[in-house]
Amino acid sequence: MPRHYYALDLRDDAAAIAEYERMHQPGNVWPEIVASIRASGIEAMEIFRTGNRLVMVVQVPDGYDASATRGADDPKMHDAWEALMDRYQQRLPWAWAGQKWVPMTRIFSLAQHA
Repeated sequence: MPRHYYALDLRDDAAAIAEYERMHQPGNVWPEIVASIRASGIEAMEIFRTGNRLVMVVQVPDGYDASATRGADDPKMHDAWEALMDRYQQRLPWAWAGQKWVPMTRIFSLAQHA
């Protein structure tokens, strides 16, 4: 099962970061968003933070195609959630126009070393 890693920055504001974290606690993420993530085939998702940098880990089944499923069930609801989250997020300097979560490239794996 492949894992994908993505990075994004939050606005460097302690109150905004605290609110963003609060909004991601159990029971605070809109149930439709959680259901949509699961319905899209994503098997596991975690977000980690250090300072204002976020790293998201997404585990998906082999052959998963994110472009075919993202927000397909209710695009308006996804747009509303993304607009809400956008208040707290800022793009990485190397992100292309419109890109929020930037894919990360693995540069080391202990499993590949004898």
